[in-house]
Amino acid sequence: MTPIEYKQLKAFARQDGALLSLMWIGGFVCYIKGLTNPSLGLAAFLLIIISPFFAASRLRHFRDAALEGVITFMRGYAYTILTFFYAGLLLAVAIYVYFAFMDQGYLLGMFQSLIHSEDGAKVLEMYGMQGDMEAGLKELSAMRPIDFALNMLTFNITTGLFLGLPIAALMRRELKN
Repeated sequence: MTPIEYKQLKAFARQDGALLSLMWIGGFVCYIKGLTNPSLGLAAFLLIIISPFFAASRLRHFRDAALEGVITFMRGYAYTILTFFYAGLLLAVAIYVYFAFMDQGYLLGMFQSLIHSEDGAKVLEMYGMQGDMEAGLKELSAMRPIDFALNMLTFNITTGLFLGLPIAALMRRELKN
């Protein structure tokens, strides 16, 4: 890959990473709002599930529009990793902003009300997890906004490394002799 081709790859990955991050940020917002509205929780789940298919469609667009329908596995893999990386960076910024300035303990309070509700307490008692959940909430309350953001960034980069393999393999198209 020449330096110009690499620059082109990064430019498309940045643009498509920004689009993917909008999908993920929408999913994050739906998740937060879905704690009180189950239909938004379902929307969050669907947005997360369709994101690999969205990334594959953007790789196909890159292949067809910029590379005249031909892309190697390694170039497709690099594109997918970079797309997930850029999307992860933008999502991490959004998560940091949310937890640093907007959350004010809302998420932790929702989790506490869920496990201390009558039904939640029965389920946790039935599975013997009351102590584990209390310890988990204590650890969650000790996390800083940057911890949430870095954890999500690491998760998204790792996800890109793994999902990039099948996406690049499916979208690969080589020249036929």
